[in-house]
Amino acid sequence: MISGKKIMLGVSGSIAAYKALDILRRLQEEGASVRVAMTKNAAHFVSPMTFLTLSRHPVLWDEFRDSGRSDIGHIAITEGLDLAVIAPATANVIGKLAAGIADDALTSALLALECPLVIAPAMNDRMYRNPVVQRNIGFLREQGVRFVDPEEGPLACGAIGQGRLAETERIVQEVASALSPRSLAGVTVLITAGPTREPIDAVRFISNPSTGRMGFALAEAARNRGADVILISGPTELTPPWGVSHVSVTTAAEMRRAVMDSAGKARVVIMAAAVSDFRSAERSEGKIKKESAPEVLRLERTEDILLELGRTPGKRLLVGFAAETDSVIQNARQKLKQKNLDMIVVNDITRQGAGFGTDTNAVTVLDRSGAVTDLPLMKKSEVAARILDNVAELLQK
Repeated sequence: MISGKKIMLGVSGSIAAYKALDILRRLQEEGASVRVAMTKNAAHFVSPMTFLTLSRHPVLWDEFRDSGRSDIGHIAITEGLDLAVIAPATANVIGKLAAGIADDALTSALLALECPLVIAPAMNDRMYRNPVVQRNIGFLREQGVRFVDPEEGPLACGAIGQGRLAETERIVQEVASALSPRSLAGVTVLITAGPTREPIDAVRFISNPSTGRMGFALAEAARNRGADVILISGPTELTPPWGVSHVSVTTAAEMRRAVMDSAGKARVVIMAAAVSDFRSAERSEGKIKKESAPEVLRLERTEDILLELGRTPGKRLLVGFAAETDSVIQNARQKLKQKNLDMIVVNDITRQGAGFGTDTNAVTVLDRSGAVTDLPLMKKSEVAARILDNVAELLQK
C-alpha cells in the first residue's frame, strides 16, 4: 500500500538520525515519493545534502536560509501528502507537537498536516519513562497519531533500557498499516505459508522450493488491514511480520494439527502453504547408509488439509492456492469445486517471475460465483493486497 504514496519523513536531533537514511531507502524501495523535513539539531548528525541526494527532493530544514524560494516551505511540503512519519522523534519534538508549538521548519510542517502521522520515538530510557513524556504520547495517541514504540537495548549514553529507535522494518510496516484500508478490522485470519518437510531419515526429507514469501506477504497485508492474524508456516528463512501470531511447523501432519486447532477461531482461512503431497511410508530414525539404502522409496499421501477444511462445518471464508504447470484455469476450477472453496488463487509456475523463490508473482483469482480476476506480474506484496481486496469483498457479500 506504500507504492505511489507521497510521504514526508521528519527527522529530529537524535543520534539515531542516521537510521532515517535507511528508512528513506526502504520507503523508496516500496515505491513511495519521500520528502524530508529536519530540525536544525538533526542537521548536526546527518547533513541536509545527504537527504537531498538520496530523496532527490529539496530538504526543509531552515526556511530563513533560502530567501529565494517562492513558496512557504512548511506549507508546500505538506501539500498532497498521504502520510507523515517522524523517525527518530525526540522528547522535545513530541512535546512541541502535543502543545501545538511550531518554532522551526519541522514542527511548523507538522501543524499543517492533514494526513495520518506515525511517530517513532528515540531517547534515553529515563526520558522515555518520564510522566510528562508519557502524558504527551498518550495525548497524541488520543488524537489518532500512531506510535512505533522504542525497543530495549544499549543506548547512546551507555545505559540499557527502552529508548532505541524501532527497527526500520517495524517502522515501514506501521507506515504500510496506516496507509491500508481497515477492511479486515476485527476479523481473525488464519494463513498458512512455506513448505513442509517429510523426513525420510535423520538427514533427508521430501519437500519443495517454496520460500513462504507469498504467505508472509498475505499475513503482513492482513495485519495492516486490521485483522488478527494467525500465521502457520513451515520451515522458512523469513522473519514473521511484526504483530502476527506465528506458529512454526515442519511436517504436513504438524501443519494439519495447527490449522485444525485454530480454524474454529478464524473467519477467513487462506491456505497459501505448499504442503508436500507425499511422505515416505517408512522413516528411519537414523541416517540410512547409501550402500544399504533400498532401491525403491515407498511413498504415501499426506493429509489433505484443504479438503478437510472444506468439509468441516463452520462459517468461514476458505481460500486455496494452486501451483500448476498445465491446464492452469481448468485445474483451478476443479480444485475450487472439489474442495468446497470460496476462492482459489492459481499461478503457472513455469512462467518467468511467477514460480517459487521470487519476489514477484502473476496469478489468477477465481471464486465460486464464477468471477475471474487476472493479476499481472507484480511484487508479492501487491499481489497480497489485491487478493485481500477480493477477500474483503466476499466477506461483505
